[in-house]
Amino acid sequence: MTDLDATPPRPWPVLRLNSFRAKFLIVVGGAVLFDLLVGGGVALWNVNRLSRDATHQIESGLTKASQEYLQNYIETTALRADLLFGRMHSEVTALAASMQRLIDYPEAKDAIGRALAKNPYFNAPLAYDATGNWVQTRQGSPSVMSVWGYLLSADHQPKPEILRDIQESAIFDIFGTSQMSTGAKKLQVYYVGPKAGPIMRTIPYSDQAQTFDKLYPGHDKANFWDFFFPGVYEGWEGWIREPDSRPVKGDDITATAPYIDAITGKLIVSFFHPLWTKDRSNVAGMVAADVTLDQLADIVESVKVADTGFGFLTMSNGNVLAIKPEGEKMLGLKIASGAAGQGVTGLDRSLKKSTHATVAALELPADDKTVIKHISIEENGKAQPYIVALRRLNPVNLWNSTGSITAETLMLGFVVPEREIYASLLAAQQSISSATNRILITQVIAVIVSLLIVFLAVFGISKRITAGLSALAGAAKRLQAKDYSVRVSIPTRDEVGAVGVAFNRMAEQISFHTENLEQLVDERTRELGDANQEISALNEKLRDENVRLGAELAVARQIQMMVLPKQFELEAIPGLEIAAYMRPADEVGGDYYDVLQNGSRVKIGIGDVTGHGLESGVLMLMVQSVARALQETDEANPHQFLDRLNRAIYKNIERTNTDKHLSLAFLDFEDERVTLSGQHEDVLVVRADGEVERIDTIDLGLPVGLENDISKFIATRDILFGSGDVIVLHTDGVTEAENHERKLFGFERLSQSVQRRHGSSAEDIKTGIIDDLMAHIGIQKIHDDITLVIIRHT
Repeated sequence: MTDLDATPPRPWPVLRLNSFRAKFLIVVGGAVLFDLLVGGGVALWNVNRLSRDATHQIESGLTKASQEYLQNYIETTALRADLLFGRMHSEVTALAASMQRLIDYPEAKDAIGRALAKNPYFNAPLAYDATGNWVQTRQGSPSVMSVWGYLLSADHQPKPEILRDIQESAIFDIFGTSQMSTGAKKLQVYYVGPKAGPIMRTIPYSDQAQTFDKLYPGHDKANFWDFFFPGVYEGWEGWIREPDSRPVKGDDITATAPYIDAITGKLIVSFFHPLWTKDRSNVAGMVAADVTLDQLADIVESVKVADTGFGFLTMSNGNVLAIKPEGEKMLGLKIASGAAGQGVTGLDRSLKKSTHATVAALELPADDKTVIKHISIEENGKAQPYIVALRRLNPVNLWNSTGSITAETLMLGFVVPEREIYASLLAAQQSISSATNRILITQVIAVIVSLLIVFLAVFGISKRITAGLSALAGAAKRLQAKDYSVRVSIPTRDEVGAVGVAFNRMAEQISFHTENLEQLVDERTRELGDANQEISALNEKLRDENVRLGAELAVARQIQMMVLPKQFELEAIPGLEIAAYMRPADEVGGDYYDVLQNGSRVKIGIGDVTGHGLESGVLMLMVQSVARALQETDEANPHQFLDRLNRAIYKNIERTNTDKHLSLAFLDFEDERVTLSGQHEDVLVVRADGEVERIDTIDLGLPVGLENDISKFIATRDILFGSGDVIVLHTDGVTEAENHERKLFGFERLSQSVQRRHGSSAEDIKTGIIDDLMAHIGIQKIHDDITLVIIRHT
């Protein structure tokens, strides 16, 4: 018993600062306090950092997803608008082709005109209007035929040459009626004669001349072309002189800017197609179709992004043609209608005249790429952020009121408030902030409670710990004085008690070894002998393990060879002969090739994993499995195919913690087309006449598994592949094979080997190349996997 043990218990014992117990309390308590403060501080810092990182990740992911959604949505909507314009172009072109055919064959045109003149349905009588000084067919005719006063003779009847054009153009009633009843919805179609006789035949029937008299006074005193569409006729004449002067190359159709139709009062777009004289030396008139902007407006107004997002359609000068009323108000647009008078009147609703400075300064895209901009629009005296997506439509020849024909590209725009796009982000930020505050409060409380508990516990056990240590210190001094009979008695079962037990055993062993050293040497000798026997047994087990691993490698090699394409698969591909050869350098190789067929699509892949052996072979099997899965999902886009395969392989490489990657290229065959994608060895093409082409793949991709996203590096190249042509795919094990002089087989020897046999079957070409390669290698060791694929177009 120590003096401390004999002292009566006291509630709060007085400690000497130089005592071990006081030092123990100070050191342990200080260490615990420091640890709790540091741990708590790190935990709080990590919570705050986690909150920031989570918010940033959500924001970046949501921004990317929103931009991709807007881009896909606006591109789809633009395609719908382009399709509407494309349908109108096709229908007007077909109508013009029918009329042009009659112009090119005047005998047929004259005969048809005379035949139709005998039929009262196509030869409706013309009635003269003295007030307007024009003649026009009566109600009930298939079309309304208007002849202006300056084309009439003194008896108020069409001049002979005009009458002939009226008769010969009656066939338009058949063509035009057919076009009106089919295809895209049209307001009207019409035929206008040449400048010397601009009669006007319109389907369906309407009070055409009467409406013109009312809305366009004086129109019958000037030539139709010069009054209504000045400059368009002269522009077409310029196309005859210089065919390349068309603003949109190869397109004869001229569209008007949207204007208010005189007859219906609707905002329309006219599509003109000029007619040419037989010798193509002059303009012979035109056929045209009018389409209301309702159809385009339906496409634009059907756009719905988030809750209040909307779409609009504008010309390249910023004049907005279609937009919802709410969107018009949001963008601060004002409508200014053109003054009635000569020609046609249009719609003036320009972005540049917006009441919002940011909208007025908005720059429209100058190319065919989708542009996403961020602007601020003032609402209730406060600037609100908005996202604007812009996309150009296909260009058209546009006649404008200045009398010129220029290339015009309409623009499609989407507008959506950022607050609606990022609504989920704001909610997530609030949730994260609330959770962070709760964690902070909980952490502070836990630190305080932990400090109290630890100090009470340390104070309570300090006496027991120090008592045992004091006993150990005394016993150690006696042992130092060679009193090997010393023993300590520590009743506690903690670590100090364990140290006491260990001390007693150590004292016993010291005493025992001191007295029995020679016997101990003999025992150690026997122990060494036993250890030697154990080592021998372990060596035997190691040999057995090597045999087992060899068997496992053989199984892996067998699995690898099993997934290669079978001969019956290759023979089942129509139009192609395919022969392949693979030889691993080790038990398991890292080369890859496969031939995948899904319907009419055939995909041939070849690749080379870095290194060789079991890890490379496993990665090769991963590539084969992923490629097969993507082919079976009908992934026909070579770019998407290679991108998705790379993402899957990259994640598997991360999981397996290897440093492997591979070069990989694919050939896609479909409908006599060949598309090459991915980065690998150069592709060799031998034409049917023996000409050799070498195709570099360095710019078509990036090694697979090296980066998570290689989409921006992936490109494709189309290869002409005719009958008798041969394509050779190989890995570097072919071209880098060495002979006894350490010279490489090389690409030139490979090209010569194929060229000598290009007229043979794919199997014969493969066999010949392998024979040449093995002859070059001789007795040298093969250091790399060898893979060769021959494709011949039958």
